[in-house]
Order: sequence, then structure tokens, then C-alpha cells
Amino acid sequence: MTLTIGVDVGGTKVAGGVVDDTGKVLVQARRDTPADDVGKTRDVIIELVTELATGHDIGAVGIGAAGWIDASRSTVLFAPNLAWRDEPLREYVSTATGLPVIVENDGNVAAWAEFRYGAARDADDSMVMFTIGTGVGGGIVLGGELLRGANGIAAELGHMLTVPDGHQCGCGRLGCIEQYASGSALVRFARAAARQEPQRATALLELAGGDAEAVTGPMVTAAAKAGDPVSADRAQMLDPQGLVVGGGVVEAGDLLLGPTRRSFTDALAQRSRLPVAEVRPAELGNTAGVIGAADLARRL
Repeated sequence: MTLTIGVDVGGTKVAGGVVDDTGKVLVQARRDTPADDVGKTRDVIIELVTELATGHDIGAVGIGAAGWIDASRSTVLFAPNLAWRDEPLREYVSTATGLPVIVENDGNVAAWAEFRYGAARDADDSMVMFTIGTGVGGGIVLGGELLRGANGIAAELGHMLTVPDGHQCGCGRLGCIEQYASGSALVRFARAAARQEPQRATALLELAGGDAEAVTGPMVTAAAKAGDPVSADRAQMLDPQGLVVGGGVVEAGDLLLGPTRRSFTDALAQRSRLPVAEVRPAELGNTAGVIGAADLARRL
């Protein structure tokens, strides 16, 4: 049995695990992300890998990073929510740990995990995944392989233009879908609505102690499930076998997926009469990034 380590690096946490060849996470560890310090973030990753490798025969390390990764899967070219700019992450981690390392986009590794072991495991060769958390990410599998593009930066689904001249995005553009459909956008809209229409957001404000600025994502979900009215299109280009929605907002269940399925069908118009992909919730939760990165490392 080949063991690999998967590391999922996000804006607030670095999660890691030792994963076997069935996708089972045997050991886990976690650290906070010093997101504004490149060197400290690198050191946290190395520290985590070293801890996880102790007592295990590790074949390789996979790192899922929230950013654009080059075609060689070694350098983080740019990370909207981290301080990485042309960061040779694979070289640093491999040198420090003595292990082969692969670096991949975090949305890609989550998609790969769901394709191999999760909600799309019954798909033969294709799926699309949206990850909706603090930001919006995604991954595309075609022909049984991740779609990475000529430069390694394909499938950045959260940075498609949605609203011309809209809200400023961390990637430098205006109006990306991430600024309108992410967990952080949900909180921003809910706070504004609670300020402007407090009489319609009584449940939400009660959860927030009467302070609209104290509203959080879980509060919005709880208020929406309780019936609070304030809380309460893209047609297929790739014809995938499955569409998977993951990330923290999936905890809302059919509150999110019900309208998503209806909007998806409506956007397809007459094409919805043909076979179309089923919209499914992700199954692997917070371990998807770890499992996907580890499985990709096994393929080095």
C-alpha cells in the first residue's frame, strides 16, 4: 500500500493528512495560515509534512494551493488571498523534506478527489466542480484527466466576469463571480440587507445580537432555514457526466442546491430536454483537498 501526504493550503488554515491508495485519510494535522508572510507559510507547510511523515513510509507529497499554479505544477504564480507571487513552492518543500512534491490548484485537487472517491466517482471520464467557500473555485475533469490548460491555470471558475465594473476582486479584476456567489459575498449582502431592512431580518439580527456587522455565514444559513426572507447561468459547454457543488455553503443543503438545480435547468432552456448532468453536493467535505492532493502525488 502506497502512502502519500496531501496538504490543503487556504487563506486561513493549512490542513494535511496521510492518505492510502483507497482515499482513506489515516492521520490528520492542521495549522493556521500566516497568509501575509510567504516564508512563514512555507515553514508551516514543511513543519506539517515533517510531522505527518514521522512513522510512515511516504512516497510523495501533494499540495493544493489557493492560487494559479504553473504548467509544471511547481510554482505558485499568484494567489489572490495569500502573499505568494512566483513562489517556487515545490522546490522549497521537496528540498526540506527529501520527498517528491507536486503543487496543484486547490479547486483542482478537490475536484479530483470528488471524481475519484466522492460525489462523481461513478462518472467514467468527466465532471465539473464548483467549490464555494470564502471564495469560488473549481475544477474540470475531461477524459479522466484534470483540465489544466496550456499554462496550468485553466478552470478558474470563480474569476469569470459576471458584473462589468462590479466589486473589486482579489485577482485585480472587477465583477468576478467570486464577488457575488461566494460565502464572503453572501455575508456582505446579508449585512447590507440587515442594515437596510432590519424589520425583514429579525431572525438574522437576533442571531447576531442586533449588530448587522456581526453577521456570519452560518448565521445566514440558520436564519434562512428558519424562514428569514432576507437570507432566504452558465449553460453546459463541456457536457460533463456530473456537476458537483462543494465548499462551506453546501451545508445549507437544498436551501442552496434546490435553486441551483432549477436555475441550471432554466439556463439550458430547450437543451434541458436532452440528457444533462445531475447537480450533486460534494461528499468529502473538508478532506477533499487533502485526499485529492495526495492522490495526484501518487501519480508522479
